[in-house]
Amino acid sequence: MHPAWSIIFFTSISGLGLGLAGFIVLGLVNLTLFLHFSVAMSVVFGLIGAGLLSSTLHLGHPERAWRALSQWRSSWLSREGVLAILVLALLSCWFAFTFFIGPPPLWSGFLILVLIIATVYATSMIYGSLKTVSCWYHPLTPVCYLMFSACGGSLAFLSMLALFGQTIPGILTEITFAFLIGTWALKFAWWWALDHSVSVSTVETATGLGAMGKVRSLMPPHTSENYLQKEMGFVVARRHAIKLRYISIFLGGILPVICVIFSGSSAGVLSMASIFHIMGVFVERWLFFAEAKHVVTLYYGDEQLSIAR
Repeated sequence: MHPAWSIIFFTSISGLGLGLAGFIVLGLVNLTLFLHFSVAMSVVFGLIGAGLLSSTLHLGHPERAWRALSQWRSSWLSREGVLAILVLALLSCWFAFTFFIGPPPLWSGFLILVLIIATVYATSMIYGSLKTVSCWYHPLTPVCYLMFSACGGSLAFLSMLALFGQTIPGILTEITFAFLIGTWALKFAWWWALDHSVSVSTVETATGLGAMGKVRSLMPPHTSENYLQKEMGFVVARRHAIKLRYISIFLGGILPVICVIFSGSSAGVLSMASIFHIMGVFVERWLFFAEAKHVVTLYYGDEQLSIAR
């Protein structure tokens, strides 16, 4: 699949913002100072809002994006949009309550956290529900999305605590380490499943002529490249894909771990850990699209379509 930077930015940045919001609404940070309150609210809404707005750039008619919300009964894209708006509305109420009254009840934070998880899951299922893209149609796809959101959110939250000069509990650092290791371990498992997948769709199965032997097209379906070949038939060289996987793990996993270990609660070092992580996620997300093959590529002679199950 052709990697669209607007979608890469959307899935990476909005996931980071939602993950950060999940830690904040649990009341783990003191927002009694107006400066701290303003920074926390601005960062959360800025990240989530920037991600959602970038997703509209991928639409042919961004001004009609609101229409997608009406198909929530059948479309994961619509469900993600509805849930994202609901989360933003409840976050607005949570921050307003915090500003005018004080810390909201804990149950409200857990409610928002559940909706945040549902939103990230819906985002992942926009791709994970597509049987036509076999490597996406895998149970680890939504798990990876959820883990990357939680991992990025925990790193950003540690940076925020350090920036505010607040004590970072040891348990939060341990949770961040667990998220970093667990997230990239799951992504490695996803890549392993992709590399060791078994072919299920061929020209023979598509035509039903497999019993007669090898099937091949006598003539190409088009004399020049068309939209489907550009968007659905994007190919990244195997050697480049492996190299980019190493880069994503190094940037998104190894460097953040090193930064957290030697940070000494330094806001600058922890912020660098967050920056390194999101850079690694950008590379990972680019590969998520670049390594995907749509079933329509069989029509153009791709014999390597497979499913990672």
